[in-house]
Amino acid sequence: MTSLSIRTVHDVAGFAAVADYFSDVWNSPRSAPPLLPETLNSLAHAGGAVHAAHEGARLVGASVAVFGPPASRETYSLLTAAERGLGFQVKQAQREWALEHGARSMRWTFDPLVGRNARFNLVKLGAVGTEYLVDFYGPMADGVNDGDESDRLAMTWQLAAPSPSYEEPDDDAGDRHAAATTHTAPDGAPLARRALDDRRIWCRVPDDAVALRAADPELALRWRRAVREVFTKAFADGFLATAMSRDGWYTLTRGEAAA
Repeated sequence: MTSLSIRTVHDVAGFAAVADYFSDVWNSPRSAPPLLPETLNSLAHAGGAVHAAHEGARLVGASVAVFGPPASRETYSLLTAAERGLGFQVKQAQREWALEHGARSMRWTFDPLVGRNARFNLVKLGAVGTEYLVDFYGPMADGVNDGDESDRLAMTWQLAAPSPSYEEPDDDAGDRHAAATTHTAPDGAPLARRALDDRRIWCRVPDDAVALRAADPELALRWRRAVREVFTKAFADGFLATAMSRDGWYTLTRGEAAA
């Protein structure tokens, strides 16, 4: 088996390869990647980091991070992508780089409808969803996001905290089923439930939002707006996103209980 190698990129050819990789992941022309090679070069030159993961000569993952305001001790991850099963190693390489340079937290955004990414961020990494951003980027023309509104969930990852050693079981499923349904999803089943003690909200996302968006953009948009309604109200009431079950349910927890 070829071993995985993850290193920071410092050369023009490396930046071009990462830009091409991102183009392929986001299904956009290589002439119009999510980040241009010269942009990646500039970000690295300014003190950020472009990581590239290789198995042999093959590029299998990449990430880009920059620093936030000087006093924040925070980094911001602009893009991360990796082949299935390799994302954790790529994020850990980002984490190690950030800690070595004095950061204590990292933020990034992702599409909250993509449940597998939510589970990775919340359960595998142990990050917390701290802000819901409505149509954050405006219209997007890449092959993954085109035709949808670009809502994003902002994550905060405490880098010095120990990484979860295993994925927690879905031990609140019983509480979820006992909770009161507050919203109905576009498929007619429950979308959101609220605990009787008012300290947790559960919200469901579609099984595969990316496939749904390609097959039925109008239905995907209805899901977007339904989930948005739940999340914006919950975040306004002081909830944070703290977990994602294997069957596609977010757990939103009141801020004081999530700390």
